[in-house]
Amino acid sequence: MRELDAKAVAEVGDVALMRAAGQRIAQVIRTYAKKRTVVAFAGPGNNGGDAFAALAALTNFDRRIYAQPAERASPARQDAESQAAANGVQAYPFPNGYDEALQVLFGAGLVLVGLVGTGARLPLPPAYGEVLRAVAQSGVPAIAIDIPPGVDGETGAVVEPALRATATVTLATLKPGLLLSPGRAYAGELWLADIGIPPHLLRSQNAQFAALNDDEFLQLLPERASQSDKRASGAPLIVAGSQQFPGAPVLAAMGAARAGAGYVTVATPSDAAAALRTHLIEQVVVAIDPQSTAQRAVEDLLEVAKRSSSVGIGPGMGLDDRTGDIVRGFVGATSLPIVADASALFHFAKNLEMLRSKPIVLTPHAGEFARLSGKGTVAEEARVARLREFVDRTGVTTLLKGESTLVYDGRTMHINTTGTPALATAGTGDVLTGIISTLLSQGLSPVDAARAGAYWHGRAGQTAAAARPRGVIARDVYDSLAAAIPEPPDPTARVQRIF
Repeated sequence: MRELDAKAVAEVGDVALMRAAGQRIAQVIRTYAKKRTVVAFAGPGNNGGDAFAALAALTNFDRRIYAQPAERASPARQDAESQAAANGVQAYPFPNGYDEALQVLFGAGLVLVGLVGTGARLPLPPAYGEVLRAVAQSGVPAIAIDIPPGVDGETGAVVEPALRATATVTLATLKPGLLLSPGRAYAGELWLADIGIPPHLLRSQNAQFAALNDDEFLQLLPERASQSDKRASGAPLIVAGSQQFPGAPVLAAMGAARAGAGYVTVATPSDAAAALRTHLIEQVVVAIDPQSTAQRAVEDLLEVAKRSSSVGIGPGMGLDDRTGDIVRGFVGATSLPIVADASALFHFAKNLEMLRSKPIVLTPHAGEFARLSGKGTVAEEARVARLREFVDRTGVTTLLKGESTLVYDGRTMHINTTGTPALATAGTGDVLTGIISTLLSQGLSPVDAARAGAYWHGRAGQTAAAARPRGVIARDVYDSLAAAIPEPPDPTARVQRIF
């Protein structure tokens, strides 16, 4: 971001960039201010300058800013302070301690916090800690500029004192720390503001992280050709289920169907097939003899797969040795793109080398990843590093589930921005397997199917939770997939809500 900012200043000018930032921040302030009085706290740098610029652009409000003086104010900050004064913003010295900060917040409808930017060293100075304590105690809605103070912009680590913002307006680009836990929770509702950095400069950056937005998701989402038949529209094969867990393949199959597959086939042991046929009407259920040899079962699956264009494997399957032989034998012999979850991950844990050249995506949750990686429990702050190490070692595209679901293919770390705690219920992972299997069957690469599937699955969870604030179940998620497809965004919008 520092490099990008320097290039943009050289091309556009820092005054124009800060004025644009102020306009965007003021736009968000109007969404949250409960009263017509806005208080701001500003540090000595350009993050504080953005606070001045925002208040200068915020007309028809009573605006007060408590600022530390800049030792070497940039031309942009000088301009912002001048504009603020000319537009009636009242400027005061920075509060001297907690009590004074609490006093200046009394009666405010919103507090704007522009203390430090993304490159700040942590922990914060004690004077900032006192102000943040007062903000928390006051109960006044708080908006952070660029990143909440106390949150590491790269890792999402939090060093107290830190601001739990009502909302954060981040400028120009998303910062990983805003999307990764625990920093994600401190960001509150996240907004991304276009401040006028030329698109060619944004494209020139060698980004190590990426996050889909609605427009990019829609570009990835396959559309049916006007002349396509049911198999050409996507024909995933779901290899799943057991007598003990017949529900998992139903959820995966319905996830695949609702994601747009034209012909879904489910291969399951014959002692589970009857239960599946009770619930699946449009999908074909193929029974595999649980008494046959593993080799015969593999041959039967390969025959069924001749009429399919992708595979989703693992939900609800057994953990016994015979099932393991079937899973590994089939995956080793097929050339179809695969999404593997649940029990399949168990059977691959000590056989990862066989997956290296496969068009496959693994979708573990944290517990499954601990076993799969062979390196134990994954600490929240270590998820990015652990996933990088695993994929770099194995060569297998992997989706690591969590509040911040990660997808990594050895090149870019994709962070999912959608989702809701309502997805923490049995079977939603099976639905995700079905969604990804359909996207694979429609021609997406493993990494694109995984990141688009996670994004769509998260939006479907949010849609389901909006309709049913309590008691969302996995069926609600696949039933919400169509409604969760976003409308094309307004190309003229300069501020967009991320979550």
